Parts: sequence; structure tokens; C-alpha cells
Amino acid sequence: MFTDSVELTVSSGKGGQGCVSFRREKFVVNGGPNGGDGGKGGDIWFKCDNNTHTLSHFQKKMHIKADGGAPGESSNMAGKSGLKKVVIVPPGTQVIDAETDEVLFDMLIDGEEVKFIEGGKGGLGNVHFKSSTNQRPTYAQPGQKGQTRKIKLDLKLIADVGLVGFPNVGKSTLISTVSNARPEIANYEFTTLTPKLGQVNIGDFESFIMADIPGIIGGAHEGKGLGIEFLRHIERTKILLFMVDLASYRDLKEQIETLKNEVASFSEKLGESKYAIALTRADVVPAEEIDVLVNGFLELLGLQATQDSKLDFDASMPYFIQDNADATLGFDKTLPYFVAPISSAANKNIEPLKHALFNLVQVDRK
Repeated sequence: MFTDSVELTVSSGKGGQGCVSFRREKFVVNGGPNGGDGGKGGDIWFKCDNNTHTLSHFQKKMHIKADGGAPGESSNMAGKSGLKKVVIVPPGTQVIDAETDEVLFDMLIDGEEVKFIEGGKGGLGNVHFKSSTNQRPTYAQPGQKGQTRKIKLDLKLIADVGLVGFPNVGKSTLISTVSNARPEIANYEFTTLTPKLGQVNIGDFESFIMADIPGIIGGAHEGKGLGIEFLRHIERTKILLFMVDLASYRDLKEQIETLKNEVASFSEKLGESKYAIALTRADVVPAEEIDVLVNGFLELLGLQATQDSKLDFDASMPYFIQDNADATLGFDKTLPYFVAPISSAANKNIEPLKHALFNLVQVDRK
């Protein structure tokens, strides 16, 4: 089960009670107070762990509590402190105050630990209250109460490239072809019901992460279809690959305008991301139609087909790519980095697409 948002109550541990006791030994006259302090309550910590990928291990309305501190003992012995409670979350988890909706912190790096709330202090034993006027104190402090906070955990996947397209446009087929992800693939809409991450390897030592989300339809930013639940999973991606279906009953112009509008309506920042366009299912469209469709689409965007490229795009089909992926060397962020017809099933332009996307990722990482 994939869960990407949960509400929790977390409580740190209560401090232990201080001890009231007196030294009682043979040959020791008026030994005096020797009650030890109570132990400190356990803290609440959050830890980011790459081995966790969902929030499904949290139950509905779950209350997570740290251990309380042990009471103090005689002979000035302090009570044992309560063990800290470590809440394990996957990378990309935001911890949000449930009452104010303020984002308290982000868990992004594997192994990162953050102390969230402190445990209560242990109470002082009666040994601390001895004075010249009160040599037999018969009271000690109670431990301080722990803190309780209501929070929300929101999981937003961390990926370099996010796939955006209508349902059944070939996103799952592409990510299964270029990466280690194995999503369900079928010939009907909304096959993908949960986001998927895949690692795309470029050679032996380089790679990037690609995210596949359920198909977007018009009005997704308002909650139609599955969109709004999963659009936020590409909020962290800085590069979008819009996938437009050459064989769809939807017009190419309608597809790209709807997709870009939905993304921009959901997040203004996301709408300004670097992007590229893949024209999918080129294997089921006759060659002469591909030329007309692709050239017409490029003309719609105010672009002209590229005659030559270092990335070895298939020259038998029109395509466009900018000369450089770096803004300091002429990259225009308002235009797609590339527009290329592809076929995951027939492996057309897949390798050039991988390397072109990696060019964008490399520049972004620098």
C-alpha cells in the first residue's frame, strides 16, 4: 500500500519523580537526605532512511510516545533516562504542524536525524532541598511533563526528472525501459495508481532518478482524476518531461497546453521548470504522418527541426534540440530543451533521450 500523507500525535517522555529518602546506616548519626533525581524523559527524533519508501507503516491517528524517565532512588542514585523514540521516514518527507500548516522541517538526506521535541526534565531528589534551617526535607520534585504535538507527514518524492502526461500515454513503458522501475503496464487509462521512482543509469558511474506519476487530465489541479494527489510528488523535480501521444484522439496542441496549464496552475514554481517534450508511440504512426505531425507541432511552438545533433537522434524523423543545456551558454528556459518522437516499445530515440535528459540534470547539479 502506498501512503503519502498521514496525521500523527507525538509525545516526548515525562521526567521521573525525584526520590525522598534518608541515609540509614549503623554508626552514622543523622545521615541526612540522600534521595536521587528522576531520569529525563525520552526525546522524539526523526530519521531519514533510504530503505523506507512510503508512510504506510504509520497507522491512522497513531500516537507515538517516548519512554518516561525512571524515578530517582536512594543513595543519591539518579533514575534512568527514558529512551529516545526515533521515527523513521523516507527521503522527501515534510514534517508539518497540523494546526498552523507550517512546514517545520524537511527530511531529505539518508541518515539525517533531527530532534523534534525534548523530553521532560527529571525531578530533583530531596538531597537538593537540605539547608541549615531544613535538615530533614521530606519532599522532592515531580518530573516535568513531556510535550505533545500534532503533526502531518507529507511525502514528496525526490527525483531529477518528472514524467507528465495524459493517462495511457506511455509514461510507465518509458520508465520501465530506461530504468530499474517495474510499474504495471496495461492498455487502459489510469493503470498507474501510485507514483514510481526509477534509477536511469548513464554508463557505469552516472545516473539520475526519474519519477512517474498517474496520468493528468484537465482540471487535475482542482482535484479531478488522480492528479492533485500526485502532482505534488513532482514539486521537488526541477526538470519535467512532458509526454505527448502522437496516436491519441486528442490533438497535440490540446495535450501540451492542457498539461502545461495544469502544472502551472498547481505550482507557479513548477510551471517555470526546465522541460523537454517526448512525442510518444512513434512506432504506431506511419512515417509520412510522423513528419507532418512533428513538423506541425514544432511550428506550433515556434521551432524548426534540428539538422544535426551530437546525441544521435534518429535522423529519419524530425526533432528539435537546443545547442546547449547551460543557460550561460545560450540555453533558453522558456523553450523545451528538446522535442523528439520516441517509441519505448521499438526503442526509437530512447538512448538519445536518456543522454539529453542527463545533460539537463548535470547542469542543474552544478
